[in-house]
Amino acid sequence: MRKTEESQMRFYIASSFNNIDNVRNVAQQLMAIGYIQTYDWTTHTGIDSLQELAEIGAREKEAVLHAEIFIIMLPAGKGSHVELGLALGAGKTICMYSANDEMNDIDKTSTFYQLPEVHKIIGTLDDLVSTINKSCDRTNMGIPNLSS
Repeated sequence: MRKTEESQMRFYIASSFNNIDNVRNVAQQLMAIGYIQTYDWTTHTGIDSLQELAEIGAREKEAVLHAEIFIIMLPAGKGSHVELGLALGAGKTICMYSANDEMNDIDKTSTFYQLPEVHKIIGTLDDLVSTINKSCDRTNMGIPNLSS
């Protein structure tokens, strides 16, 4: 079911370049049902200057802050974890996705993964999209509530 214009939610997906196909897949699925992606970092290739990195960093920061839903897909790189910190500090709805249960493995997890505002989703990419969509449908065009 496609969302109406007034109920469209903005999302940002953080991950690593190793996960680029999965990021694109989830973004396409969410956009197909009416969500708005605030920035697509997967298009960056051949970056060869610090100035380019600074410009991309500014766009990514703005995109995280403009999103209502912040999705981090594991495995994620160092930039993704900086973005997670921005999202936590800004009080964004945070969905952390992993195909396995590593985020709950004491030897592999992070303290920030365990915060109550981090909603963990373990399973398939379709599970991630479905959970986000169902949770946002239960809210009345406000900030998504993934705690139920």
